[in-house]
Amino acid sequence: MLSDPMAVSKTALRCSCPKILRRYVLTLERIYNILGTQEESTSDQIAMPTNLPPEYFEVERRYRAAKSPAEKIACLHELLGTIPKHKGTDKLRADLRRRLSKLKTSPQARKSASRRESAFHIDKEGAGQVVVVGPTNVGKSALVATLTNTTPEVAASPYTTWKPTPGMMPMENIQIQLVDTPPLDRNFVEPELLNLIRRSDLILLVVDLQTDPVQQVEDTIALLQEHRIVPRRLKDRYTEERRLTFIPLLVLANKNDDESTDENFEIFRELLEDDWPLLPVSAATGRNLERLKQVVFERLEIIRVYSKRPRREPELSAPFVLKKGSTVAEFAGKVHQDFLERLKAVRVWGSVAVYDGQMVRRDHVLHDGDVVELRI
Repeated sequence: MLSDPMAVSKTALRCSCPKILRRYVLTLERIYNILGTQEESTSDQIAMPTNLPPEYFEVERRYRAAKSPAEKIACLHELLGTIPKHKGTDKLRADLRRRLSKLKTSPQARKSASRRESAFHIDKEGAGQVVVVGPTNVGKSALVATLTNTTPEVAASPYTTWKPTPGMMPMENIQIQLVDTPPLDRNFVEPELLNLIRRSDLILLVVDLQTDPVQQVEDTIALLQEHRIVPRRLKDRYTEERRLTFIPLLVLANKNDDESTDENFEIFRELLEDDWPLLPVSAATGRNLERLKQVVFERLEIIRVYSKRPRREPELSAPFVLKKGSTVAEFAGKVHQDFLERLKAVRVWGSVAVYDGQMVRRDHVLHDGDVVELRI
């Protein structure tokens, strides 16, 4: 780094050519200012964490290629959704939020905000996005309020919920996103609500065990099918490709408050024509809600895999969430692209390992709770 130009100018004042001296000092001052600005810019750069998933780099590529503010904002939302949340990514997430805030307040973004923003566009967070649907006044909002940290409006009167409300449901050491939704009504269905359901990973259909639950199930399923949203268990009935969306579905019989209502649930089960997956619950008393968390985890068909550094204990508080059937290679790519490209050896601790620290290949299928040590 050059010395202070003011110090240089004092030394140069003894020179016998004042005009040349002044030009020389001004030149030094300009160079000093430019280099100082570059140093400040470099110091503001954020070090890239080493455990970003492959999806991050793909979305980042689209972000750099995006032309309009709307495209860049959408990509930034996706980037934030792909970054694992821990101390190593705090600075990166803060930087992305700053960029997002700057874009949203730009004149171009404000000009088209009314056309672009929608309450029904909810970014996915956590281990999966689960939409809670059903007719009016069955207790959807009460369930979401009980299971998550959100506070949707809950009332005995019908049609209380007019826009979706997301919240995070803890399930052991992961978080699953639940989205409370407006009631599904044949008289009017918000198209954007249907799009939200199509993007989800699981549908929880809530019915009122005390008020004709059979009719509620049949009407809701029929309404979804009319809009090409089909429970995945019915996929075999559709032999032709009709641009359908198949999503796993679980029926929750709410208001099963205590043992006195168990007979109502058994009658409900017998009267249903199809063998729907059912779970009796109660938002009022909390009955079976812990069981519900486990069933949601199973229906999402995901597993938790823990990373381990050589000669260190595994990081059991921050699992990587993968789809069932994922391999060591897919886990390595989720940790960081370098591990996928330069992977030399893998050791696994888990229920299906023959012994602790078993050496496995890239195509080894992982299971929930496995601990993996990657070496490059």
